[in-house]
Amino acid sequence: MPGAIFTVACVQITSAREPDINIPVAVDLVRRARDRGADFILLPEIVNMLEPKRDAVLAKARPEAEDPALAAFRDLARETGAWLLAGSLVVKTESEPERVANRSFLLAPDGTVAARYDKIHMFDVDLGEGERYHESRTYRPGDRAVTADLPWGRLGMTVCYDMRFPQLYRALAKRGADFFSVPAAFTRPTGRAHWHVLLRARAIENGTFVFAPAQCGEHADGRKTYGHSLIVDPWGEVLADGGEEPGIVVARIDPARVAEARAKVPAISSDREFS
Repeated sequence: MPGAIFTVACVQITSAREPDINIPVAVDLVRRARDRGADFILLPEIVNMLEPKRDAVLAKARPEAEDPALAAFRDLARETGAWLLAGSLVVKTESEPERVANRSFLLAPDGTVAARYDKIHMFDVDLGEGERYHESRTYRPGDRAVTADLPWGRLGMTVCYDMRFPQLYRALAKRGADFFSVPAAFTRPTGRAHWHVLLRARAIENGTFVFAPAQCGEHADGRKTYGHSLIVDPWGEVLADGGEEPGIVVARIDPARVAEARAKVPAISSDREFS
């Protein structure tokens, strides 16, 4: 049976290099989202620090148990009583000291970590005009798809560049995901071309809600992110769009829409293996 109707909020910010700058900004926006009635609040990718220099990333990253942003967001979940997705945090890992993890955390209202997901797909691209990214030099890719149960249904956790790999979302949907989280720091060139269409496609293909909180604005060393945090319903309708400035978007979510969309277009049950 579908869960009750609830309110979701996507927080859009412009992260700086230093966690001490980013944490209070994110905390304030989460509190504002809760004041607007949000039951589930999502933050964007690398919300603790958007640091362009690899050496600086490795120097600043902390193990999960020592990360100040995670500690602050766990306290915030307890304070607000909301479910909170710490979109993703840059955290140090014991297994590979020369690379860090880009890790998404789902926090329960009591502040416990309900689920963790390490970004699987690394953004190693050359967009032209000097805009290049090689995430795999700095970040260790994850290797496990993750779902987690919310009071209203099941969440499939992903991060940013993952959205270009539909097989991940189909796997999550087959595991029962009703909602996809897609925290992101999308570039402007790819955002203008692909952001809306890819997120709507992932929703339509799987009959699933998509919650995509995004970074926006200009960051250190001139990096520019696209913004436009999106909340998309299972039929592909955009319920909320965050535009280009920091802030919050909210929408009411009826989980029954998932079953309705899948009854109309049963793509998941019609899916077939082939050689």
